[in-house]
Amino acid sequence: MKFAHMADLHIGGWQDSKMKELGLQSFKLAIDRCIQENVSFILFAGDLFNTALPQIDLIKEVAGVLRKVKDNKIPIYCIAGSHDFSPSGKTMLDVLEKAGLLTNVVKFDNEGNLQFTEINDNLKITGLLGKKGGLEKSDYETLNKSVLESEPGKKIFMFHTAINEFKPRGLEDMDGQDVASLPNNFHYYAGGHVHYIFQKEHGQGYLTFPGALFPNNFKELEEFKHGGFYLVDENFNPEYIPIKIKDVVSLNFDADNKTPENLQEEILTTLNNSNLEDKIVLLRLKGILISGKPSDIKFNKIINSFPQAYYITKNISKLTTKKFKETEVKQGTVEEVEQQVIKEHSPSFNIPEINEEDITQILIDVLNKEKNEGEKNADFEKRIFSEAKQLLNLNEIFK
Repeated sequence: MKFAHMADLHIGGWQDSKMKELGLQSFKLAIDRCIQENVSFILFAGDLFNTALPQIDLIKEVAGVLRKVKDNKIPIYCIAGSHDFSPSGKTMLDVLEKAGLLTNVVKFDNEGNLQFTEINDNLKITGLLGKKGGLEKSDYETLNKSVLESEPGKKIFMFHTAINEFKPRGLEDMDGQDVASLPNNFHYYAGGHVHYIFQKEHGQGYLTFPGALFPNNFKELEEFKHGGFYLVDENFNPEYIPIKIKDVVSLNFDADNKTPENLQEEILTTLNNSNLEDKIVLLRLKGILISGKPSDIKFNKIINSFPQAYYITKNISKLTTKKFKETEVKQGTVEEVEQQVIKEHSPSFNIPEINEEDITQILIDVLNKEKNEGEKNADFEKRIFSEAKQLLNLNEIFK
């Protein structure tokens, strides 16, 4: 017996049509590999689609791929994730299940206990779906683990949530569950939701996250370059299978002491001297422009100058411009420049009984944070506001 474990496909997640197509291609290539490997079944651990009600053309594409799997007599078992399950309970997975293309294993008996779906005479599967904002927490709190743990035979548990003890660096504040909330005595724990590649011995086998089948944003392209999934053998040992379609070129540019025109020219020169043929190109810009503003950089001109590249995108989240009046050019790193400018201009704030340098640095640090993967805008704003209140000792004022 051999099976595949995929998660976070997010079909339709990219706004750009070319990148959206790569997401579909990754899905098709992964399925072709599963057929070639003659897997016994496939697991989708949440977020097959990027939304609960995807566009009709995406549904048609995915249904065609699932039909190919069914024609090869390979069953698919799935759970809904935080993206493809809506608060109303509607999910396209129900439609695909009704069509006989997959099986949703999240089913309860009349007493509210999770049921098992039998895969064969000696292997069963069950799991819990993921919800937006970590709302699946209540499902884990009410989960009757003893019933699941006492079930004989080999078992797989599917889940779509972060595990607090195993969160990757940078996602420490992400909603999740303690590992103790998972039922014991299972042979494989098929995780989803957190986009990172992770495996750890747990229970009688492994607890794993295969990461996204295709990177879902700039940061993931930069870090992982591609996606993949797990092939799991009869002893529940996972092997990561990368799905690589395009090469990714990551280029970093420092804006310190440069005008938008200087920086634009540097980008054009660097790209002219790079092999970009059919590649995904990532431009990360950071630092403080000596004049002008980030929008003065003509990114459309840059992109249109290199049609040989498959896709060019930018990240300017850490690109800023001088907010104060003209001063002499500061030397050093971005952090050192910030400290010098704060120290020089803090008296102009004229805030009584507050150390202006401290408050300015605190606000810079807090407002420099980026959204976590899967974090909604409202949750991100709430987190930033909460951290600012705590660091500035304003909790008593803003109760």
